[in-house]
Amino acid sequence: MQLSPLNARRWRNFRANKRAYWSLVLFSILFGLSLFAEVLANDKPLLVQYRGEWRMPLLTFYSEKDFGGDFQTEANYKSPEVECLIRSGGLVECFDDPNGMIAAIQMGSFDASTEGFEQGRILWAPIPYSYNTINNLAGKAAPSAPDENHLLGTDDTARDVLARVIYGFRLSVGFALIVTALTSVIGVAAGAVQGYFGGWVDLIFQRFLEIWSGTPSLYVIIIVFSVWSRSFWILVALMVAFGWTSLIGVVRAEFLRARNFEYVRAAKALGVSDSKIMFRHVLPNAMVATLTMLPFIVSGTIGSLAALDYLGYGLPANLPSLGQLSRQAQQNLQTPSLAFTAFFTFTIMLSLLVFIFEGVRDAFDPRKTFS
Repeated sequence: MQLSPLNARRWRNFRANKRAYWSLVLFSILFGLSLFAEVLANDKPLLVQYRGEWRMPLLTFYSEKDFGGDFQTEANYKSPEVECLIRSGGLVECFDDPNGMIAAIQMGSFDASTEGFEQGRILWAPIPYSYNTINNLAGKAAPSAPDENHLLGTDDTARDVLARVIYGFRLSVGFALIVTALTSVIGVAAGAVQGYFGGWVDLIFQRFLEIWSGTPSLYVIIIVFSVWSRSFWILVALMVAFGWTSLIGVVRAEFLRARNFEYVRAAKALGVSDSKIMFRHVLPNAMVATLTMLPFIVSGTIGSLAALDYLGYGLPANLPSLGQLSRQAQQNLQTPSLAFTAFFTFTIMLSLLVFIFEGVRDAFDPRKTFS
């Protein structure tokens, strides 16, 4: 699809802004990798070869009985018994002996004493832990420092920090983008109506905004979550309910300024509907001021989510949260790796987002050009 001359100029300006362009490249790589978090970090194998058949435990439920075991429950692939069953192709009976070692009983004429009995394979993710996997630290206390098994250490419940950072990065950015998109749509629409029509519409709207903006959002969130259990979508709704007012001021000002322009009066004289004038002709002129606010909304949403999680009023405790990581860092000062991980994760994520949106803002500004 070929870009229009105006959009082509904006793209050239954005690419000429090296800081914004390379921030976009780096952030796209990081966010793109986090979208495949289940492939990068998971306590289930990506692929299992059992008796010549390839299976995908990552996508499909397999019971232990499907690999020659005794139970109908989902196979615990990290269990030595299940690993023995898979690698032997179910040709031997595997169990723990009193010494904690795997024993294989010969089945029929199969010789289980040889090393060539492997009939299956297990392909693990690069990080063989999910965000909620409780790890065996072999006697070490949790949280633990980084080592060869856990590159960023573990948290206070022995969960791999690197896996939680990958999942938490995706969750935080996805949450912020959803909230920003919804608040932008509602805020731009409300500001457009308020500024375009003016008069009593503007006056009544302003009085409502004064009351609504004075509502303590944290108290409302605490009250709501004391009645209902914490939920991702309930928190999205609450953040949108108190965040949509952030764009009204700049959009309202642009529409108040533009509604008396000659092209708006001409469009009205020709019988063009108000909605077409507002969103087809006036709104594009207000986009620069709107885009100026977007980096603050995105970074503010991520910061608000982290603060709520830190206080215990954010996302459910079973979800990976960077705010929870910050709270654990504060509670476990004897493990500084948690604090360093939380600090650098937030710093890199927020810096890249701010640089990207600054570049987008400048690209839309006709007064700025880059050589």
